Amino acid sequence: MAGHSKWAQIKRTKAVVDAKRGAAFTRLGREITVAARAGADPAGNFQLRTAIEKARSAGVPNANIERAIAKGSGQAGGPGDQFEAVRYEGYGPGGVAVLVEAFTDNRNRTAADLRLAFGKNGGNLGESGCVAYLFDQCSVVRLALENLDEEGLLERLLALEERGGPAVRSYTLEGGVAEVVGEFGDLEALQDGLRGLGLTVKSWEHRWIADTACPIDEVESLRSCLRMLDALEDLDDVRSVTSNLEADDSLFESALAA
Repeated sequence: MAGHSKWAQIKRTKAVVDAKRGAAFTRLGREITVAARAGADPAGNFQLRTAIEKARSAGVPNANIERAIAKGSGQAGGPGDQFEAVRYEGYGPGGVAVLVEAFTDNRNRTAADLRLAFGKNGGNLGESGCVAYLFDQCSVVRLALENLDEEGLLERLLALEERGGPAVRSYTLEGGVAEVVGEFGDLEALQDGLRGLGLTVKSWEHRWIADTACPIDEVESLRSCLRMLDALEDLDDVRSVTSNLEADDSLFESALAA
């Protein structure tokens, strides 16, 4: 019976992983479909090129990518899915600000799902603009540093600006990977410039970054907030969830232990 129980647990775990993987593939496919409306050739469509790169990094099969491009560009025949990018805003427990980006073909359905996910976990869906002023949308390029240390990275970033490249707002280093942050409109120039300096670009994207953090110092509030963020991320239409939540590592460990 012990072996049977272990096998059942493995199957349940695999089912959860497969479900999350399938949901991620669906979201990335929608992103490609929306981007492909501006043209099916990635060479002339940076938004599409970015979406394809994200999909490949996540392991999306080429057949799925090609199908999504065909659907978005009208090459697949038929009307296709009419998804649009929509941003929602709200608050979580403790006053945490939350930005949700979604691809939806039914705004009423998506808003209702979001309202439920917020409400069941002590938050509330707000009006457009209620928290967006607390965030900046930036360009983020991830680099594999390989044998390059922080001093070497700084030298390359300074060289980028000396060559007339886009300004770098900030950077972070962790586990041999660097994230370089620039202005929203500089994403293509930033990743091209870093690659031109011999750096290995792993991925690039636009990302919301909080200007002002909301500290949480009570474990129950943090636990509720994490449940809410998980519930939002699990929704089919949701593309990304960003918050200004801030808490000590020890508090996170306590919240996740229960």
